Amino acid sequence: MSHILAIFKRELKGYFATPVAYVFIVIFLLLTGIFTFYTGRLYERSIADLEPFFMFHPWLYLFLIPALSMRLWAEERKTGTIELMMTLPITTGQAVLGKFLAAWAFTGIALALTFPLWITVNYLGNPDNGVVVASYLGSLLMAGAYLAIGSCISAMTKNQVIAFVISFVVCMMFVVTGLFVSVAAVRDFLPEPVARFLGSLSFDNRFRDIMRGVLNIRDIVYFVSLAGCWLFANALILDIKKSQ
Repeated sequence: MSHILAIFKRELKGYFATPVAYVFIVIFLLLTGIFTFYTGRLYERSIADLEPFFMFHPWLYLFLIPALSMRLWAEERKTGTIELMMTLPITTGQAVLGKFLAAWAFTGIALALTFPLWITVNYLGNPDNGVVVASYLGSLLMAGAYLAIGSCISAMTKNQVIAFVISFVVCMMFVVTGLFVSVAAVRDFLPEPVARFLGSLSFDNRFRDIMRGVLNIRDIVYFVSLAGCWLFANALILDIKKSQ
């Protein structure tokens, strides 16, 4: 655990040692503000809730999380520091988990900085704060799944741009599977149970259930297990490349 914590601290400090962290946070806060007040029309709805804020998170993360995760391993491989890291008395799994947790914590910091929106809706009315808490938790879990996918793909290449593009495409698949058009299209040539299964893989569908205040254990297990599978694949890829 101490090895994971050491990598976690090293990586988290590394974010704030460069302009990357501040640029990411500013863009994240700027986009959430635009989506909430202009696209989501928070004031015009005359409803004191944060649905206009949370409803765009699956699409917002689709662009921002791959941009954050693309450097996790691609940069290490490009600069050659990955060889130095692997000579340390740590396992590959510990290195993967430490870097992932640092990126996840950084995302959590960016998400926490949106608290003025929560204060605003409480000032304007009486929102269901239990639903807001559940939505924040669901958003953080969903971000973890995005990060795990991006981290795994980053380990496959030295090129950050390639890592970003592939991560974007894979994450996009987990978002659009739940859209009505996508499910309706596959129903023409796939059995109904298969179509429903594909729809159940959608980040958007899962997160919308949480946004309604339904913090189902199945949704939590889904995001956690999905992140775990991609992190396991991440460690496996690094071990394979290390042995080559």
